[in-house]
Amino acid sequence: MAVMKFGGTSVGTASAMRQVIAIIAEKRKSETPLVVLSACSGITNKLVKIADTAGAGRLEEALQMAGEVRQFHLDLVGELVGNEALRLELAAKIDAYVTRLERLTEGIEIVGELSERSRDRICSFGELLSTTVFAAALNEAGTHCEWLDIRQVMITDERFGFARPIEAICQAKTEDIIRPKLDSCVVVVTQGYIGATVAGKTTTLGRGGSDLSAALFGAWLHTDSIEIWTDVDGVMTCDPRMVPEARSIRVMTFSEAAELAYLGAKVLHPDTIAPAVKKNIPVYVLNTWHPESKGTLITDDPALLAGKSHGGLVKSIAVRKGQAILNIRSNRMFGRHGFMNELFEVFNRFAVSVEMISSSEVSVSLTVDDAVLDEPFIQALKALGDVEIEHKVATVSVVGDNLRLSKGVAGRIFSSLRNVNLRMISQGASEINVGVVVEENDVPAAVSALHCEFFAESQCAGIFEKPAGS
Repeated sequence: MAVMKFGGTSVGTASAMRQVIAIIAEKRKSETPLVVLSACSGITNKLVKIADTAGAGRLEEALQMAGEVRQFHLDLVGELVGNEALRLELAAKIDAYVTRLERLTEGIEIVGELSERSRDRICSFGELLSTTVFAAALNEAGTHCEWLDIRQVMITDERFGFARPIEAICQAKTEDIIRPKLDSCVVVVTQGYIGATVAGKTTTLGRGGSDLSAALFGAWLHTDSIEIWTDVDGVMTCDPRMVPEARSIRVMTFSEAAELAYLGAKVLHPDTIAPAVKKNIPVYVLNTWHPESKGTLITDDPALLAGKSHGGLVKSIAVRKGQAILNIRSNRMFGRHGFMNELFEVFNRFAVSVEMISSSEVSVSLTVDDAVLDEPFIQALKALGDVEIEHKVATVSVVGDNLRLSKGVAGRIFSSLRNVNLRMISQGASEINVGVVVEENDVPAAVSALHCEFFAESQCAGIFEKPAGS
């Protein structure tokens, strides 16, 4: 038994859906999967815009965008479904969903207020529409499946916009509702990202929530694997848009994958790792457009790692742009205790997350998301000392489990970056990443230099492979 999660680009067009249908049909020959889908690519962003536009009182504009959502999915049906009666049935379902969307939009405009609860309800329509169309197309193509409204199973708390499941209830409902269908060899098609409170109010799990949904169901069902299907050949040694020679990583550990996710890699949502680690379920990151590619296996299972070359010094290079450096200097730090407590109390008060930190006797340097900086926060920091801000910087981190056991890594990193101005240096507490901060304009040069240093041809054999089609 496997959980297969397909992201927005994998179901964003009729041709993409046909590709996914073929992948599921092939999987069905050997096992019965639970299929978890995201909204079609771009639809969630449009739904968020509809909510914001209605909240701003621009009803006509919001309703126009709702009409575009309706037409997009009707066009999908027109391309995917041949049976006329089924087309009419799907058109009626799409119209019913979008009519509800329009009524909700009108209600927001009338009251003049957009609540997080209303936003969640609006955003939920993306997954409901994509899965409705896909399940019908999958059935017509010859793979019998059942569509399931996941809000019957994914019962969450009431933190609208970032809800978390009530695991005892979810696990019981998974056993009662989903497992019997899979045990009867019926493919189940359902939604990621969304859930419902005990009272039945629609919630969302936050961006990246479809990955979390898939991982949770994998854990609750004790599946053999969790497959995350996307539009790249697994986890890459770096962003191939920066370095065309980037390779697909064949195998990596959970700790490496989690570290990469937190440091800016875009393939996996950090929360995806936790349920898989808890049950030691292998996670495969695969390419919808190149299903023959081996992708990336993420596991700590010695049996799965046995015989595989997974000992590369550096596994990948992660980049997080849109950062700012805060340099705080104060003589109060010298030889005294308590200053760091005061400093981080300010960060806690303004809910600002620190990405990287470096300190000396009289100064602290930290990186934060540039977008969170505002005047009240800066003034609160200035009460503690002199504050200097450097905008438009990025963190560049090299990640690998073997870094902690290897000598000379820092020397190789700094030698390769000799032509790049380093604004800050830090080693992660986990000891499996070393990070530097550079100006955003220097990111391509920094990544290219590091990739050249650590991923030479002789080091890639057996550990990395070229992306399919390269």
